[in-house]
Amino acid sequence: MFNIDNDYIVKIRREIHMYPETDFDLPKTVALVKRELDSFGIEHTEKYGKGSVVGYINPKKEGFTIGLRADMDALNIVEKNNVEYRSKIDGKMHACGHDAHTAVLLATAKALKEMENELKCRVKLLFQPSEEGMKSGAVMMIENGVLDDVDIILGLHVTNGLESGILGICVGEALASSRHFTIEIKGKSAHAASAYTGIDALAVAVRMYQAIQLVLTREISPFERYLCSIGKLEAGTAQNIVADHAVMKGTIRAFNVAVSTHIFERIQKIAKALSEETGAEISVEGPLKSVCVYNNPYLSQLLKESMIKLIGKENYRDTKPGMGSEDFSRLSDKVPGVFFRLGTKNEAKGCSSAAHHDDFSIDEEYLHRGAETFVQFIIDNQNGVDIQKAKASDDR
Repeated sequence: MFNIDNDYIVKIRREIHMYPETDFDLPKTVALVKRELDSFGIEHTEKYGKGSVVGYINPKKEGFTIGLRADMDALNIVEKNNVEYRSKIDGKMHACGHDAHTAVLLATAKALKEMENELKCRVKLLFQPSEEGMKSGAVMMIENGVLDDVDIILGLHVTNGLESGILGICVGEALASSRHFTIEIKGKSAHAASAYTGIDALAVAVRMYQAIQLVLTREISPFERYLCSIGKLEAGTAQNIVADHAVMKGTIRAFNVAVSTHIFERIQKIAKALSEETGAEISVEGPLKSVCVYNNPYLSQLLKESMIKLIGKENYRDTKPGMGSEDFSRLSDKVPGVFFRLGTKNEAKGCSSAAHHDDFSIDEEYLHRGAETFVQFIIDNQNGVDIQKAKASDDR
C-alpha cells in the first residue's frame, strides 16, 4: 500500500502559488521542482526545452513507459483572494490550478520513487511550461522528443465544476481545439478636425469585429460546437487624434478543426478586403495551438477502474465535454492518453469560482486523490496495456 501526504501537496502548492510565473519564464517554479526531485533522489533533465523539467522513475528499465504530465505556468491576473499565500507577484496569479497540478505530480513522484524497485514499468514525469501562453509548451517538448519513448500518457485538471474529492472522466471528445489570433491594423494618424486626411484604424477594427460576427451567425451550421471570442481591442492615443494603430486579440474554439480553420481563413479574407477598401495595412496571425482533447475509450475504462478501486463508484462521475481547451491534447494526439478531472469545489470554503477568475480558489482537502489516481493506475497497468486495443477504440 502506498501513502500520499496531502499536507505535503498543500505546502508545495501554496509555495508555488505565492510566486506565479508565466509562459516559458518559470525560473522559480523550475528550481522548486528540481529541488524536490533531488530530495527524492529522482533523476531529471531540462533538455526538452525552456521552462521544462522531466523526471524519471526506473530510467534504465526498457519496455513499457507511462507519461504523467503537469503544467506549471500561471496567468496575467491580479489576485483578489485574501489568503496568507496569495500571489506576491504583481499582476500574476495561479488562477487555473497549475500550482496544484505541479504539487500533485511531485507527490506522485515521491510515492513512485519509494516503490521504484517493485515497479515493472518506466515512468516519465513531464513538468510543462506555457499551457496558457500563445505558444504551446507541449508542442515544444514534443518537438524536442519528449514522447519518443512514451507509450501512453495521463494528465489531470482540478475543477470547481465538481464537488471536492470527486473524480471524473469525459470519454472521447472532452475539450475543444484552440486557436489564439491577433489582428494588427496600421492606419494613418490625423487631427480629429480633419479626420478625412487619415486612416482610422479603430474604425477599421470595429468593421472587422462586425464582419466576423456575421461569419459566425450566417456561415457555420448551428449544430457545430464552436465559438469565436474577441476579448481585447487596443487603439488610439488621445481623444482628438485619429487612431493610426489598433490590435485585436481573440480565440477560436471548435471540436471540428475544419470549422476553426474556416473561421480563421474568413478573418484573413475580411482583413484583405478591408485593407483594399480602406487603405489600412492589416495582418492576421493565428496558429492552431491545441487540438481537441480526446480521452481514449479503452484507457479511460482502465483509469475508471483504478479510480473506483480508490474512491468507490459513489465518488466517480462521467463528465461532459466543454468548450475549454488544453494543450495536453497535443500529447494525447501523439500517444493514447486520458485527461481526467479532480473536483475542488466547496462553497462553504469559498471555492466555487471558475478558473481564470481573479478570485479562483480550490479546496485543498482531497488533492491527494489526484496523486493516488496516478499511482494506482501505474500499479494496475505496470505490465503494459494493449496498445492495439487502445488504437482500435479511437473512433475520431
